Amino acid sequence: MRNTFANTFIHACDNRRDVFICSGDAGLGVFDDFQTTHPDRYLNMGVAEQNMIGFSAGLAMTGFKVFCYNIIPFVLYRCYEQVRNDICYQRLPVVLAGIGSGVAYAPAGMTHYAVEDIGIARTLPNLTVLSPIDPVEAEHCAKYALAATEPVYVRLAKRGEPTIHKDEQIDITLPCVLRQGQEIAVVTHGAIAAEVLAAADLLKEQNIHPRVISLTRIQPLNLEALISVLQGIRIIVTVEEHFAGSGLGSLLAGAWAEKKDTPKLITWGIPDAFIHAIRAGDRMREEFGLSALQIADRIRMLIEKECE
Repeated sequence: MRNTFANTFIHACDNRRDVFICSGDAGLGVFDDFQTTHPDRYLNMGVAEQNMIGFSAGLAMTGFKVFCYNIIPFVLYRCYEQVRNDICYQRLPVVLAGIGSGVAYAPAGMTHYAVEDIGIARTLPNLTVLSPIDPVEAEHCAKYALAATEPVYVRLAKRGEPTIHKDEQIDITLPCVLRQGQEIAVVTHGAIAAEVLAAADLLKEQNIHPRVISLTRIQPLNLEALISVLQGIRIIVTVEEHFAGSGLGSLLAGAWAEKKDTPKLITWGIPDAFIHAIRAGDRMREEFGLSALQIADRIRMLIEKECE
């Protein structure tokens, strides 16, 4: 997913003279060839994230399409003030490419996790937030960002995520139904979608068929389009590798509070607390009940409870 996104930007440089790539001592190996072919359009700003954002804003003001690449805590958290004032306030077309969504960097620890980034990004007006589930969506997110005239933040997993979409002709501004189903729907985003689909496969063996929906563009939210693909659903579950209290689930909970006759909404994610557990990636998901088997069991128990 990460490489697909970055390569889309790199290939755009063959036809566009305005693309400039900045990294913050990250992406070593990803941009090696690009540095050789386009040495005048790449700069490693080092461990100076606030400076990287300010520099990128200056480039954007002179007409460049700037692509800022770094681990999420270093492209959004450490330089929040510069993202807010230099980029979002001025509506500059800078692309923030954040790597390591959720606990992708496990077991590196809390400093490298991105489990509150959507909550932070949602506080920033003018900032589009994208969370692709696979390389196909990642490529579309890159194309969307290249065409955007305002700031875009894209949260990407680390590497090696499976391709989920069979049809590459998708619209990431709309919710996408990955699996058809009745009664219950699972709305998800990011790399955790692979676990959700594996859970759906397990449930199919028990004659339970949840509708699985990918929601790539989280901000701005196309609420009416989401409601449209939820027709006939009684229960909605959001599943995300993010703090439950500030991610997509909480965003929908707020939107649902203003609607009438909407399906029951349940939000599943990571508890809003610092993560002290030290586990590898798959084990970390198990820590929070977000493995495929756990998601399947939770959905089954939810349906059984609703039928009592």
